[in-house]
Amino acid sequence: MLIGEQPRLTITTFQKYYSPRINRLTNKRINVMLEKFKSIKTFVFDVDGVLTEGSLLILNDGQMARLMNIKDGYALQLAIKKGYRVVIISGGTSDAVKERLERLGVKDCFLKVDNKKEKLVEYVARHQLKWDEVLFMGDDIPDYIPMQLTGLPCCPADAVAEIKQISHYISPVAGGKGCARDVIEKVLKLNGHWDLDTTIASK
Repeated sequence: MLIGEQPRLTITTFQKYYSPRINRLTNKRINVMLEKFKSIKTFVFDVDGVLTEGSLLILNDGQMARLMNIKDGYALQLAIKKGYRVVIISGGTSDAVKERLERLGVKDCFLKVDNKKEKLVEYVARHQLKWDEVLFMGDDIPDYIPMQLTGLPCCPADAVAEIKQISHYISPVAGGKGCARDVIEKVLKLNGHWDLDTTIASK
């Protein structure tokens, strides 16, 4: 069942989650930022350092294990349920990661991508998307160019300096700790789509 809708995001509530860069913005510029979040219809995420904390656990059999966040999982599922596109573009490869994302409902999962810009441009063209309605969250140099094509480049709190420089929004949350949920929650709240939906399982 749906417990109820959450209050819409406002300047006051947004300031609770701002990055240090956002802290210096005037109310007028914060409103511009809120409009950017509100216009988003497609989320693009990197995996390592965004949906995971960026660490790899090397197991005895040579497999590499990653830690992902359950809170991100809820937000990804809710975004998809509300009709948003969720796209994964990562240079890494992991059957376990792909399997988990597919269980969450993510259909557009592109792993082992050598050229992220090329893949992103191809995807946007194929689905006739508008660049200013696309949010890209990355954390490291391979994300540098494709992020700048989108209307709202974002990064986790522990992204590298070069990525922070080009990000319009720096989440106060680190990679693998819920930074994806942070940006998804903002977009959905601004559009009145953030429900307390207990039909979505934490996974």
